[in-house]
Amino acid sequence: MFMPDKSNAIAKRKKEHIELCLTDRVTFKDKSNGFDKYDFVHYAITEVVSDEIILKRKFFKKEINYPFLISCMTGGSDKSEDINARLAAAAQNLKIPLGVGSQRQALVNPKFNSSYKIIRRNAPSIPILGNIGAAQVVKFDDAKPVKKLADLIEADAMVIHVNPLQELIQDKGEPYFKGLLKIIEKIAKNINIPLIVKEVGAGISKEAAERLLNAGVKGIDVAGAGGTSWAGVEILRNNWDDKNYFWDWGLPTSYCIGTVNTLKKKHSFLLIGSGGINNPVDAAKALALGADIVASARVILQRLDKSGPEGVVQMLTGWSEVIKDIMFLTGAKNLKEFKKNKLIRKEQLY
Repeated sequence: MFMPDKSNAIAKRKKEHIELCLTDRVTFKDKSNGFDKYDFVHYAITEVVSDEIILKRKFFKKEINYPFLISCMTGGSDKSEDINARLAAAAQNLKIPLGVGSQRQALVNPKFNSSYKIIRRNAPSIPILGNIGAAQVVKFDDAKPVKKLADLIEADAMVIHVNPLQELIQDKGEPYFKGLLKIIEKIAKNINIPLIVKEVGAGISKEAAERLLNAGVKGIDVAGAGGTSWAGVEILRNNWDDKNYFWDWGLPTSYCIGTVNTLKKKHSFLLIGSGGINNPVDAAKALALGADIVASARVILQRLDKSGPEGVVQMLTGWSEVIKDIMFLTGAKNLKEFKKNKLIRKEQLY
């Protein structure tokens, strides 16, 4: 199944997205990811042995070395293939999951399929996440196109990204999502790998997450506000000053993680915390608030551009050491303990 050929326009847009995300012009202006509102509770009589802290965990069926995901970024253009090849090399070295950028292009024209296939070739054993947008999914009659995209990259899970704000702001966007939950439920029932739903920077609320979980989704990536503003990306691409109100639209990442985490009392699912996680302290706070995995995209892309795969490996290995130091100082010997009252809102300290 191929949709009408818009491949040149899509490739051009992907290239522009990459170029803008390599700058610092596309971050939220006045809204933070919310982690600045929290501090760690110091535990002065810690008996944790730093060298015994283990960050390994399961990502569905596969074990990973760190609770970290290189989030979905790009695919479907000439430049994407080189980026994905190098990201895959870094993820394989670290033994962490890697998300593929939107595979919409593969439904339009197979010309750029190599930009997706290179990921599994360079990362044969780690979890790989396929990716397709909700705006495309609502046009499907069944799960067959999603299965096809999963097979293309030998995916361990599929991601449907929901981006109503970006589609609303984007020139020639497709902000039509009627019937989305119904088709998500059909896909979840008919693919043999877990289905994850992620936002792209405006956050997933508790109410939305619960409806997705009831539809059979196995993972929620909150992708909250505070990092890359995709409304900002589209405003810059099109010089739309009259849309500036929406630049900071969205729910902060910390709020999304904290509220969606409460659904674990009655649902079993993987909670991924992303959205403006650009340093190890915020990554640690996301884990302490309840995220099973933390994810970043733009900061990884920038490091890749500057220092190559080796730079990405060095950065994320360093992050893991900082997270271990914080766990030591809060008296948490494992990730499960780290989620138990290790954070306090700063206003409570005074």
